[in-house]
Amino acid sequence: MEAMLDKWLWQEEFWLPPGISWKDIEMKEHEGHYPLPRDLIYTLPLAFGFIVVRYIFERLIALPLSKYLGVKDRIQIRAPSVPKLEAFYKHNNRQPSQSEVVALVKQSGLSQRKIQTWFRHRRNQDRPSNTKKFCEASWRFVFYFIAFTAGLGSLINTPWFLDHRECWRGYPKQPVAEPHYWYYIMELGFYVSLLLCVSVDVKRKDFKEQVIHHIATIALIGFSYCGNYVRVGTLVMLVHDSSDFLLESAKMFHYASWRRTCDSLFVVFSLVFLITRLVVFPGRVVHTTLVVSLDFFQPFLGYYFFNALLLVLQALHIFWAYLILRMVYKFVFLGKVERDERSDEESEVDDDDDDEEEPEEEGEDCSWEQRKDAINSKLASLANNCVLNNLTNQRSINSRLPKARQWTTSN
Repeated sequence: MEAMLDKWLWQEEFWLPPGISWKDIEMKEHEGHYPLPRDLIYTLPLAFGFIVVRYIFERLIALPLSKYLGVKDRIQIRAPSVPKLEAFYKHNNRQPSQSEVVALVKQSGLSQRKIQTWFRHRRNQDRPSNTKKFCEASWRFVFYFIAFTAGLGSLINTPWFLDHRECWRGYPKQPVAEPHYWYYIMELGFYVSLLLCVSVDVKRKDFKEQVIHHIATIALIGFSYCGNYVRVGTLVMLVHDSSDFLLESAKMFHYASWRRTCDSLFVVFSLVFLITRLVVFPGRVVHTTLVVSLDFFQPFLGYYFFNALLLVLQALHIFWAYLILRMVYKFVFLGKVERDERSDEESEVDDDDDDEEEPEEEGEDCSWEQRKDAINSKLASLANNCVLNNLTNQRSINSRLPKARQWTTSN
């Protein structure tokens, strides 16, 4: 069974251009190392190693750095213990509909307003703190910056860095250099670690797109290595890393409330992102894989699969470019970046409500009575003012009446 699966998986028609067999690309030791699937076996333990390093980094470096830069966490009100509401929150829905609220009223005996307030506070209770988001952004910034610097250093002197036709000259019999091998292994291990941590990381509005991006990136890196698209693959990774570290640095200063620094970095990031993802990536990288490569070989199944993954990434680039342009619009017309368009999912729903409802949790019955008393006192005061105004107006009218009578009799 294993032999049949191995034979089916590594069919030459899928991995190699027409007319080329596995024997044709075998390399002798002095010719270099041909990329082999078994080379990627180190990525899984490396991914777990990244998770351990990240845990240590966030606590020993990122956390003290957040305090030094002045990152402040918002004080959140804890929702009181209501077992029936807690069970519904965990197993059904974090934002119950109106019909569900009515059903919960019957089950818990609380009013609709109290239930809605409880769910709002409970959602805010689960929202990640600014410190957590800062630590996550700082870890990604460090990796992306190191990856971009190392990747640029390993590629800047290669012939295919500027002349993309060199990506296909001699394909598929192209040896992989040691720096490019490690560039691949590190990037693949990092994205596997991100995918493993996706359930505990900050969930943003583009959570599904992020998962798709991680899966597509892992598939793209793994497949491109096994199919020896290493030269194009290194360019793809470099294009992505060039803007990612700028985004994470802007987030760090945003959570630290360094507005001017954040806005400046955001402008630089927007320019780099829009140029690299909407101009360089489709105009140079995708063009060379779709069009230029056909000057060197006939299309085959691996060619279509590889380009399909690149087009998935490009679709995600367009989606994120739309979000960035929305932020640019706010920056230009409002004078600042008000909010990350990819901010955590609860931020837009609950921010404003928190300020209005804060002093409510200790005995809601008591607070309701206090509100009633306050409303009644205001109504009474308003009524008294109306009565006083009426009396004053009546007195002024009466005081003018005798004068009017005297004036008519004298005439």
